Amino acid sequence: MGHLENLYEIGGYSALRDRVLSLTEGEDDAVSLMATVACEVHHSDDRFDWTGFYRVTAPGLLKIGPYQGGHGCLVIPFDKGVCGACATSGEYQLVPDVDAFEGHIACASTTRSELVLPVKNGRGDLVAVFDIDSDQPDAFTEADAFELGAMLCDVFGRLE
Repeated sequence: MGHLENLYEIGGYSALRDRVLSLTEGEDDAVSLMATVACEVHHSDDRFDWTGFYRVTAPGLLKIGPYQGGHGCLVIPFDKGVCGACATSGEYQLVPDVDAFEGHIACASTTRSELVLPVKNGRGDLVAVFDIDSDQPDAFTEADAFELGAMLCDVFGRLE
């Protein structure tokens, strides 16, 4: 399947999920999984300007992991930004206008909207957050959060 204008096109999320699960079958290394997911998701939809993971590396601390796009922030404390809010709450963050999000960290000046999802292993431990930035305002929907969240559970839920 080629690059889509957006994942709402027929078969988009289903095809993406199938492709990611096929590519990651049998893999149990978290960084390898993150690299594959970031690449596949980033190239699946024109709305996605920056796509990547921030890994939990210490209590209350996220560090950049595999990503696609321009440079990301290297370190994000749990008490900062949209990624920190996701890590702290354990719930996805759908931000239609990053300028209206108090404490937003501007890793890229072009970011207009953001979706951040928690990434948990099979024990339910937070191992990372998955961050998708768009240079378009209000680019993400609840359906994006649901579909991508389900895919992340399928991929990372098999890790111990």
